[in-house]
Amino acid sequence: MTRKQIGLAVLVLAGVAGLAYFTQSQEPESTGQKMTVAADKFVGTLTAEQKAKAAFGFDDKERTNWYFVPREDKEKKPLRKGLRLEEMNDKQKEAAKALLQSALSKDGYDKALTIMSLENILKELEMGKGPTRNPEWYFFSVFGTPNKDAKWGWRVEGHHLALNFTVDKGKVIGATPAVFGANPAVVKDGPKKGLRVLPESEDPARDLIASLDEEQAKAARQAKQLPEIEQAKAKPKDDAPVGLSAGKMTDKQKGLLLKVLEGYASRMAPDVATRQLAEIKEAGFDKLTFAFAQEDDKPGKPHTYRVQGPTVLIEFLNVQEDSAKNPANHIHSGVRDVRGDFGLSGK
Repeated sequence: MTRKQIGLAVLVLAGVAGLAYFTQSQEPESTGQKMTVAADKFVGTLTAEQKAKAAFGFDDKERTNWYFVPREDKEKKPLRKGLRLEEMNDKQKEAAKALLQSALSKDGYDKALTIMSLENILKELEMGKGPTRNPEWYFFSVFGTPNKDAKWGWRVEGHHLALNFTVDKGKVIGATPAVFGANPAVVKDGPKKGLRVLPESEDPARDLIASLDEEQAKAARQAKQLPEIEQAKAKPKDDAPVGLSAGKMTDKQKGLLLKVLEGYASRMAPDVATRQLAEIKEAGFDKLTFAFAQEDDKPGKPHTYRVQGPTVLIEFLNVQEDSAKNPANHIHSGVRDVRGDFGLSGK
């Protein structure tokens, strides 16, 4: 080989190596990797006093002590653990919201911020007669040390929003329990009249119910409203599935059930949502069951539904009145992993 040929070969090899490096460097980060960077930046903005509130050991029992209802004592001091937005400066708030944004889709992130903003509406409606309503009473906690080589977790929690994530070596291995709520479900008056935060959790289920024939409806409909989402537990109750099996649905109805599932998954970052749906399908779509209850004789027609399968439990309730006393205008909707939340399912 001549000196010129050797030089050309070296240039070609260098080009290939450079292309490989460029391609690797351009690969999109996973949600777990983005969370790790965002959480590390968030913790890095905190003072020692703030870290004492926000940081916990990975195995601390507080990690599974989760709630989505207001929590305060008689003096209206918060009972939640973690560091709330109200206690952060602007830079810290920006870092906290960047962490939240890293975990959710754009739509999911917008929903989370809108749920927080509904506290202002409740404050006006209740005129101080209810629990504290404050859009900055949302608490951030980190469990363990955010690190690409370690297992760690984090959560954000407040009224009608409870999101919990577990990351292992840059991979999200747990994204439940995840609860989004809305009071009011539909804003009836004021500048935001007509606003619906969670239509994706209600409309596809209504369409599915309307599509059921008499025999299917008899199997799916429950005599009593389905129970409230259980809080402060590492996994949901091991209740036997009830309702109509997806295996007894038509293809069109299965499509509507899939829309229900997609509505919940779409709140999460795309790769997390894709994995959640893939796990449901791999476990057997026909093994899913759908159950609902609706009180047609009551104002607002209070209603609940549940989707349950080998990997997932979806719970929806719209039975409470809103703070303006409009009946059945107050949503709780959540996703659980029946095998164990907080990444405890062994995934």
